[in-house]
Amino acid sequence: MNAAITQVLSALDWVALVTHFIGLSLLAVAGAISTAPDSHRYLVDEQHWLSDAQFTDSIAIAQAAPGPNVLYIALIGWNVGFNAASWAGGALGLVLAMAGIMGPSSLLTYVTAQWSQRNRERREVRAFKQGMTPIVIALMTGAGWVLVAAHGYSLTHWPLWGLAAVSTLLCWRTRIHLLWLLGAGALLGALGWV
Repeated sequence: MNAAITQVLSALDWVALVTHFIGLSLLAVAGAISTAPDSHRYLVDEQHWLSDAQFTDSIAIAQAAPGPNVLYIALIGWNVGFNAASWAGGALGLVLAMAGIMGPSSLLTYVTAQWSQRNRERREVRAFKQGMTPIVIALMTGAGWVLVAAHGYSLTHWPLWGLAAVSTLLCWRTRIHLLWLLGAGALLGALGWV
């Protein structure tokens, strides 16, 4: 991870951290990664609890690791806490961030799934599912934008923007598994091409 931001968090800051992730939990209809733009806005731009590099590194490490993409929230919580108070703060930040992001959405998903399964033939349920599609696409696009934009907008970064555009088109128009695209991006990055 890149350079840490050293700071002291008050009890209200810890409450603000968990409250932020509770709010994002209900927005994470496209998965936890779809909350990246707002997490970046709040944690990096407004609160300055993380550097831009720490934020993007957290996402990159979590996406490279096996398991769910919600792991990036755990790494972000760890980094916020570690920046404030060392190992114990890192553990507290990790627990608070994960409890905030997982709790409300898990409860809502459970209750909603039970109800929608019982009422799956109702027009409202079908309309809701169809209406969520553009929202999920927009949230995923926003997450991709934050990750690519973190490296700059100049023409010197055209390979990165090109890779993002090609990956988006391939995901949209083909049945190529996402892991192949991630592997190709990792290889291009390791070779220094993006």
